[in-house]
Amino acid sequence: MTTPQPISLGPQAGEADFGLIVAECFGVEVPTFQGEGPSCGHPAIFIRLSRCNLTCTKCDTKYTWDWSQFDPRKESTKRTVEDLLAYAALSPVELVVITGGEPLIQQARLVPLVRGLISAGKRVEVETNGSIAPLHELVIDGVRFNVSPKLASFGIKESKSIVPAALEAFVASRRAGFKFVASTLADLDRIAELADTYRLAPVWVMPEGTTPEAITATTRVLADAVAARHWHFTTRLHVLAFADARGR
Repeated sequence: MTTPQPISLGPQAGEADFGLIVAECFGVEVPTFQGEGPSCGHPAIFIRLSRCNLTCTKCDTKYTWDWSQFDPRKESTKRTVEDLLAYAALSPVELVVITGGEPLIQQARLVPLVRGLISAGKRVEVETNGSIAPLHELVIDGVRFNVSPKLASFGIKESKSIVPAALEAFVASRRAGFKFVASTLADLDRIAELADTYRLAPVWVMPEGTTPEAITATTRVLADAVAARHWHFTTRLHVLAFADARGR
């Protein structure tokens, strides 16, 4: 496996000249789990891509896009598909989670990576904010999309984060679940509006928070109302187990 080299380019320039812009990979050297959504608790390898098309104030991975706080040359590396496939092959774990940032910004470059992972016997979950429709080359057996549309309460204008055509494409793919971060009962009302408008299903609700205490408190606020709507509920296992440590 080749050693990734620090990016020597600006945050946008020249990004089509190599494989993928990666923030971090983890789960091989120190095993971990998928912390959220339908596969919560499953052993997993993570490939976190850099860059995002949104600027959510409550984002917990701002090191993938917020260059007012972070240096992209320190927070990003350029990796070839072959390098990333070799990394995943070091682990017997079946599930590979491709997350971000927003990974579908680089989805044309994801196609050979995803195909290689599936050929190697892996299954892939793509964590996406749902504002970019997936290429049909990614809508294939072995791939699932964990679509997490961002509400205004997450610190972003919904005119940017809620993209009807993209949501419709995910629904049509029949390979997507819809995972919403929520803090209040009012958030659940907004989720219901979106689910009804765009026929989003299945719906997963995840309590907002980056500490075990916050996750527990928000869970107790939301749990009864989520159950009453017959939606799925997911915790953030990595926060509870590893105190939201980076790379876990």
